[in-house]
Amino acid sequence: MKSRIASRIAATIVALEALVVLSLAGIQVVEIAKGNTASITSAVALIVLTIIIGAGMVAFAWGLLTEQTWARSGGIVTQLMALAIALGAVTGQYAHPAIAAAIAVPAIIALVAISKASKQTAVAERQERAAAEAAEAAEGDQAADA
Repeated sequence: MKSRIASRIAATIVALEALVVLSLAGIQVVEIAKGNTASITSAVALIVLTIIIGAGMVAFAWGLLTEQTWARSGGIVTQLMALAIALGAVTGQYAHPAIAAAIAVPAIIALVAISKASKQTAVAERQERAAAEAAEAAEGDQAADA
């Protein structure tokens, strides 16, 4: 199916983003071990939240790879959140345009790939339905002729 390429691109990007998020959780654990936290409770809560988000992104990546419809909405929301983070990274006193671009470019590519995969899947499903209806109609005509 043509949508496989777009689905694979989207799944790969979301999976790589998940890897980055889960790596951030690892960095947070190291910072706790070094004692670089003002509040252990807040740091642990942030780590747990980061791991949950990363696990969700892994699930979305798997769902996109296997062309599950539920994964598209999660993938889209994840990319929109990435774009919001990129906007924050490019504005303000401590703006970092390169970091913003590194976040925004994959998010835009993933959004386009998810959209394309969705459209291609919808076209394929319509074609399959039309073929099934045509086959059913042909069977009905053969039964009427007999």
